[in-house]
Amino acid sequence: MLFGSSGIRRKFDQTLIDTALKIGNVLASGASEVIIGRDTRTTSPLLAHLVISGILGNGGTAHIAGVVPTPTVAFNTRLVKAGCMITASHNPEEYNGLKLFNPDGSSYTQVQQKETEELLKTLHYTDWQHLGNECVIDALTPHKKAISDKVHVDHEISVVIDCGNGAGCMLTPRLLSDIGIRTTCINCNPSGYFSRPSEPLPEYLGYIGGMVRKTGADCAVVHDGDADRMMAFDNKGRYIAGDHLLMLFTKYTGAKRVVTTSDASMIIDEIAEVRRTPVGDAYVSEELMKWGEFGGEPSGAWIFPQISLCPDGPFAAALFCEIASEWDIAQEIDGMPSYPILRESFHTGSAREILAGLGASSPTDGIRITEDDGWCLIRASGTEPKIRITAEGKSLERAKAMLAKGKELARQGKTA
Repeated sequence: MLFGSSGIRRKFDQTLIDTALKIGNVLASGASEVIIGRDTRTTSPLLAHLVISGILGNGGTAHIAGVVPTPTVAFNTRLVKAGCMITASHNPEEYNGLKLFNPDGSSYTQVQQKETEELLKTLHYTDWQHLGNECVIDALTPHKKAISDKVHVDHEISVVIDCGNGAGCMLTPRLLSDIGIRTTCINCNPSGYFSRPSEPLPEYLGYIGGMVRKTGADCAVVHDGDADRMMAFDNKGRYIAGDHLLMLFTKYTGAKRVVTTSDASMIIDEIAEVRRTPVGDAYVSEELMKWGEFGGEPSGAWIFPQISLCPDGPFAAALFCEIASEWDIAQEIDGMPSYPILRESFHTGSAREILAGLGASSPTDGIRITEDDGWCLIRASGTEPKIRITAEGKSLERAKAMLAKGKELARQGKTA
């Protein structure tokens, strides 16, 4: 299986090199014009050149955006036929991959993924007289303008920004500054090497709270490697859990119908009509094509259909700053309900086999066990060789019990 829960992703190797050239060729078969962007990883220029070569070899036109966030590629895909982002998102630097987009900014659907995998078996290269063309484009300016037109900060506030040395460096600091926000930037150098683990988890961000308090900032925003994710800290320097961010955005935007994932907290059901999908922003995006006003998952992927159907970290950062200029974020978060959520994961090379043995129809979708006062989800990661277990309960004891049930099931599958 080539595609995971968020595009194609693997450690950089010969297979990925070969895949990049082939993907470019297939993209040109179905779309005469393709936009290509890349993140800051040291392997991204090579993979981008290979995708471009594949497009040109099949007679297509490659619109080259350079180093930009993933949502910037998705936003600009409306001007062409397809989009391709070279990134491994929040994975470590030794990984890389490709994300493919439709003109509405949505990720390739499961049907499109299967079609793409079939087309990879029969490539087509044109003759020397009909090779394609390439052109360099400015993708950042239209994306930044679209966000600026939709976000308004009533009075000057200050924010700490941590882009994790990823592609968000190219947009978010300037975006927030241009809409009147004072910024303190950390890890905003697109060096290609991450000075912290790219995934914006609280255990990797212990220094942010102190920076918020030291600078007197009103909030902090944090990106992963390609800035499709955004997590945040409140005005007291406290990390905001993804479920509370989901609730905050829902409340502020007035969304009545929300799409989220199977690992999201029960609290969102208290303020909106909710539909749940398997874990992965592509599933949320696909459901939002049919239903809903806002979508997201607790990992930090927030989808605002008024921009595109791709998780948009820079837009989420700007909107969060707008909220911070109007509300006391800490007070809002403290007033929200909270049920204990526990998450654990463990590395295994047989994650898919274990989940299949437990009866999951799709290992990355996993299985969810639901009880009256809690639930647990056991799933194979779509991006890493891991099994992830998430549990929630209306009390800590119930959450622990549900987590233990999930771990025991995974252990039984491992030893079966």
